[in-house]
Amino acid sequence: MATRAFLRTLNLTILGILLAAPAVHAANAGRPNIVWIFADDHAFQAVGAYGGRFGPLNLTPNIDSLGRDGMVFDRAYVGNSICAPSRATLLTGKHSHLNGKYDNRGGFNHDQPQFQKVLQRAGYQTAMIGKIHLSGKMQGFDYWEVLPGQGRYVNPIFITEQGRTEYKGHSTDIITDKALAWLEKGRDDSKPFMVMVHYKAPHRNWTPAERNIEAFRKKTFPEPDSLFDDYAGRGTAAHQQDMSISKTMRMEGDLKVNRWPRRTAELELANPQGDDLIRWKYQAYMKDYLGCIAGIDQNVGRLLAYLKDHDLEKNTVVMYCADQGFYLGEHGWFDKRFMYEESFRTPLLARWPGVIKPGSRNMDLVQNIDFAETFLDIAGVRIPSDIRAGAWCPS
Repeated sequence: MATRAFLRTLNLTILGILLAAPAVHAANAGRPNIVWIFADDHAFQAVGAYGGRFGPLNLTPNIDSLGRDGMVFDRAYVGNSICAPSRATLLTGKHSHLNGKYDNRGGFNHDQPQFQKVLQRAGYQTAMIGKIHLSGKMQGFDYWEVLPGQGRYVNPIFITEQGRTEYKGHSTDIITDKALAWLEKGRDDSKPFMVMVHYKAPHRNWTPAERNIEAFRKKTFPEPDSLFDDYAGRGTAAHQQDMSISKTMRMEGDLKVNRWPRRTAELELANPQGDDLIRWKYQAYMKDYLGCIAGIDQNVGRLLAYLKDHDLEKNTVVMYCADQGFYLGEHGWFDKRFMYEESFRTPLLARWPGVIKPGSRNMDLVQNIDFAETFLDIAGVRIPSDIRAGAWCPS
């Protein structure tokens, strides 16, 4: 993929904006702020802007607003559908074989070039809050507070340079609280900023905040057409995979049976067997997964409201995406470790008032190796050759 592909799909370059859109340039005379909102395992099919079976349910109105006021990308993909490698790509702009992070095990070389280091040297204030899943001390951030490893949904621990602290509440709410606190009190108003707000949700085991457990408890969700896929015509791997709702999904660990009294009582009352048990498990899974998504969307709303209320909206790029896709019952599966469309396609929505045309939809191929270069290009910063070379492309 060519470098700067992401910007070209917006049909703009920084130079093009300056020459062709003087009114826009005047409105955005200062370097734009960047708010990068990121979720873990958020399937594109669970974003209303992408339609599909959940689209009519209006589950993500705030996330959808980024597409309504900006652009929805229909062909956004990742090169490695696992948490830590995907995040290493975000920071470095390089595929796994070049940044050295192949899987979730082992360390990460923080000393290599990363986009936030370049932004920081160029005068941006930088912050990282939430899940990064890369062990070791963060570099290039004026402020960072991250979850250790996968982190906890409830009463999460956060790590800073000063140590570890536990906070009471749900991680999605707390991550947003911390981001808003930094925006309000931690930044220098004279500098542009780049803040990464990265949620743990909706990673397995899909534990929503209490308000969304109750809100989703009585809902019923449409099934995918392939929930009972027989894998006809496909090889051994599809038959022997270890991520099926029927066999692999854990009743207690994943679906909270014997942990949540109401869930346990519902199962005992229904007493499903055979295919009906798979359907019951699917519904319990969707209540929890989509309850986590609702929590993210509510908090995206809080972030967008802050930008608007503090006159930051017009000169701030807001982007929402995820580290990979996820199976929501398609082929009878959950998880992401099997490279079909649902696994390596991600949601990607971007809003930049005065630059991105509202309601735009893009069908060009973009990938997570493009993000680091894109943010540097947006900021008008020279892209280091190491990052440019990340996709094995000529500079």
